[in-house]
Amino acid sequence: MISDHSAIAAPTPVQIAVVESVAPHMRHNPYGSYEILRAAGPFVPGPHDTQLVTRHGEAQAILQDARWSHAEEPDLLHGDSDVELPGSFLWMEPPEHTRLRGLVGKAFTARTISGMRSRAERLTEDLVDKILAEGEVDLLDALAYPLPLTMVCELLGVPQEAHEHVRMMSVAIARGLDPDVLLSPDELAARTTAVHAFLEFFGDLVDRRRAQPRQDLITALVQAEDAGAALTRTELLGTLLILVVAGHETTVNLIGNGVLALIRHPEEFQRLRSFPELCEPAVDEVLRYDAPVHLTTRTAHADITVSGRRFAPGDAVIVMMASANRDPLAFPDADRFDITRYARGARSERHLSFGLGLHYCLGAPLARLEMSVVLRAIARRVESMTLLEEPPYRPNVVVRGMSQLRVRMEPR
Repeated sequence: MISDHSAIAAPTPVQIAVVESVAPHMRHNPYGSYEILRAAGPFVPGPHDTQLVTRHGEAQAILQDARWSHAEEPDLLHGDSDVELPGSFLWMEPPEHTRLRGLVGKAFTARTISGMRSRAERLTEDLVDKILAEGEVDLLDALAYPLPLTMVCELLGVPQEAHEHVRMMSVAIARGLDPDVLLSPDELAARTTAVHAFLEFFGDLVDRRRAQPRQDLITALVQAEDAGAALTRTELLGTLLILVVAGHETTVNLIGNGVLALIRHPEEFQRLRSFPELCEPAVDEVLRYDAPVHLTTRTAHADITVSGRRFAPGDAVIVMMASANRDPLAFPDADRFDITRYARGARSERHLSFGLGLHYCLGAPLARLEMSVVLRAIARRVESMTLLEEPPYRPNVVVRGMSQLRVRMEPR
């Protein structure tokens, strides 16, 4: 007699890699799974009838094609949620996306970001002073969190005494950006609580700025609403939510990933110390090598063919940007961390960590500024960096990063 169990086929290596690419226990290094998926082809069957987009060429084509929509992501990842994340331009398409992004984009012009450099440098110097005085620190708490959190809170006009409250809400919401199926009941409940707390806190702040305007972004958005720019309260709060969460959680991971890469590649750290002009191109290499955001979704709004594969309207894909950034078809020696890869005169494919097209990251200039300021300060002031223990990682799949980074820093 044949056992019923004999009819159940063992999972293939590709199927195992699909699971492990989002598994919490693999967050410290999902890149081996990504390699298996890329070898299987540019498109690999994913959950909920999606296709995983694993390679750079196809990911780039989809991200820069406006016929692929991002608006369906909440339903795709959070369809059964008991709390609705307030809508922002992140999950909209034109004309609504154009209207809202245009309002917020005024705060992220090249001139505005350039004017923020001196504040970022002063804050970084103060934080590095404390780090070098202590010697051994959790770099996330000592630098990676306070720098971008302070910058985005000051940009918005959040009182300094509320910064930690904003951080706590953001951590729970960032975890909640992962597909609901990957979240525990406690994490789902924490997201619900955090979203309600966020709406209450920032709703009150919006009301206060309407009554007492200041020179901050919340005031500017309130005044745009009052001037008839058709910005609803829901849209305003949704925009603030994505600015806060995306405006610092991703940069926390960028800073942490960058420092960790330099510690694990001491020859690159020494090169950075010798040639500080490499700090700006090094930011792009950190973004490529270990991206803060690992995936996004798109849904076809037309019949579209990509690399010979036809997608019908309504077909959804998960674009694995971090996998595309390690695609050897696009990047020679793709698993090597090389801070000269994007240096002046070097020819290299564009990484996808900020996305492309309509949904290119609005906060990219600020993130670049903050990371470059950190690299310059470390290159100028730090003699050596030592990893004190292997860093634990948060279970987050979308916004991936460490939960702690214990290091020892010696001054020059």
